[in-house]
Amino acid sequence: MGAIKKLAFATGCLCATLASSQLFAQATTTFNVTATVIDSCDVSANNLAFGNVEPVNNLNIDAAGSVTVTCSLGTSYSVLLDDGANSSDGTVSTRRMKDAGTNYLSYQLYSDTLRTSVWGETAATNDVTGIGTGLGVPILVYGRIPSGQQATQTGSYTDTINVTLNF
Repeated sequence: MGAIKKLAFATGCLCATLASSQLFAQATTTFNVTATVIDSCDVSANNLAFGNVEPVNNLNIDAAGSVTVTCSLGTSYSVLLDDGANSSDGTVSTRRMKDAGTNYLSYQLYSDTLRTSVWGETAATNDVTGIGTGLGVPILVYGRIPSGQQATQTGSYTDTINVTLNF
């Protein structure tokens, strides 16, 4: 009788194993995960402050600010600076700051430390170009108030420059 119980138990286990494998039948499939990384950029700027200006010294006054460009890796970009709010003829060659009245103080913005390349608003002519790294890249803006403005009225002068980032 012991052998019959063992046979019944073994048969029951075999049937349970066969039944459980049929209960857990499987079907599989796959799916794709996709994304498209597009050219993307952002730009920010810090103010350029010349500080106190003593025109009677008849010296150039230099200062620097910066524009920071963040573009996706490999994205080509171009940074343009307009002529400002007070240009006398609407070109970057005549940038001026204005006081609260009707007085002006001429200045210029450059893309190089020697202050020979005027930074302007014409693509492929007087812009600054680069390739995105995925990180913020600071680009210095070199400013100069040229000498020869001894007759400038005392006071605070300002201008607003629009930065355009093409990519």
